[in-house]
Amino acid sequence: MAAERDVEAFARLVKALRPQLTLAVFVGGWAHRLHRLHPYAQHLEYAPLMTRDADVGLPLRAFSDGNIRAQLIAANFQERFVANHRPPVTRYELGECGGGFYAEFLTPLMGGEHRRDGTPDVTVQVAHVSAQKLRHLDVLFYAPWVIRLDRGNGFPFHQPTDVLVPNAASYIAQKALIHGRRRPDERARDVLYIHDTIETFGRSLEHLQTEWREQVRPLLSRRAVRAVEAAAATMFGDVSDVIRNAAIEGRPTGRTLQPDMLRQVGYAGMTAIFG
Repeated sequence: MAAERDVEAFARLVKALRPQLTLAVFVGGWAHRLHRLHPYAQHLEYAPLMTRDADVGLPLRAFSDGNIRAQLIAANFQERFVANHRPPVTRYELGECGGGFYAEFLTPLMGGEHRRDGTPDVTVQVAHVSAQKLRHLDVLFYAPWVIRLDRGNGFPFHQPTDVLVPNAASYIAQKALIHGRRRPDERARDVLYIHDTIETFGRSLEHLQTEWREQVRPLLSRRAVRAVEAAAATMFGDVSDVIRNAAIEGRPTGRTLQPDMLRQVGYAGMTAIFG
């Protein structure tokens, strides 16, 4: 029931964003869920990690026109300001009918982390919505995949609807690049996302390696490339507290993960893609 409600809520968001679907990229937990619908994905016995929020990546310079805020309000989303920045960090909540579902908008942080007046450069208005500026988010816009949503794969659309998600190599690479900036609990969940993504595409890692080498790696700085290519060792080199906590994070999906097995899958998969 909850899963169906989440799908209905996400579909409401997709319908509201229809004018922007050729540019907006769904990132975060919903990207992970939608990866299961890609032709490279293999069937897994456990459910994907669940999330009530949908993170939408907006390329800053691509949205000089349009009014996403008006589209969301028309679809019964409500604004909730959650931090005192200018513009404020904002959640767009669907309300009780959405079971707590909300959307947040993200855009890449390019350059320094402070404005000229010394205030943190945290948010920016894009197409009339407040978007949080995040370092390394641009990686998720490189060669995104198209996922077609329709009634056949559980989405309530009368006509097939295409959405963009990061390719899986970019998805993992971005998590490697932000790993050092994350809180311990966030690091554990990111490690689990990486593990599960590797299992999802376990039979197609050579395709992810091609995406990395041809579509993503050439667009990164040398420093970023080195960080990604070293991440197998830095993130999965030993059974750390982060690895142990990641194994615990996997329990709600109905499986028992052994920390060392999680480490081995992460290390082998990242080496295959980025090694």
